[in-house]
Amino acid sequence: MQLTELIPLERIACNVGANSKKRALEELSELIAGSEGRITSSEVFDSLLNRERLGGTGVGHGVAIPHGRLKNGTITLGALIKLDHAIDYDAIDNQPVDLLFAMVVPEESTEEHLQALAKIAAMFNDAGMREQMRSAKSPVDLHELVRQWQQTH
Repeated sequence: MQLTELIPLERIACNVGANSKKRALEELSELIAGSEGRITSSEVFDSLLNRERLGGTGVGHGVAIPHGRLKNGTITLGALIKLDHAIDYDAIDNQPVDLLFAMVVPEESTEEHLQALAKIAAMFNDAGMREQMRSAKSPVDLHELVRQWQQTH
């Protein structure tokens, strides 16, 4: 699965004004549910929050990859946001987070979920990519960066 399939343009937001981890998760949940008529933003939010309770998804370098499972989910869905300012996210390196890539998968999904998480983590492990994403001015710019990155990796 290509990352651009997980995050079509309508599920990318730039310069989001979330001032807390909870608000950032709400923004991501609204983006995911907004394009998918079979799930609600509260279902997505509960899934992401339940996963956060098991262990934080702030992976370091200002990045978080919240993810969860949906009981009535049928496909893997993602959203990407760039915050207008970094927030405390209880990240592994104790640094604030400003780039978040969320993903929800059907409850029984395993291999696809792990492969997608590995691709997302690899993308965010690229310091140049993180810098370019932070300089992006629009969802179109972010989407294009992800598209270009996946073509070379």
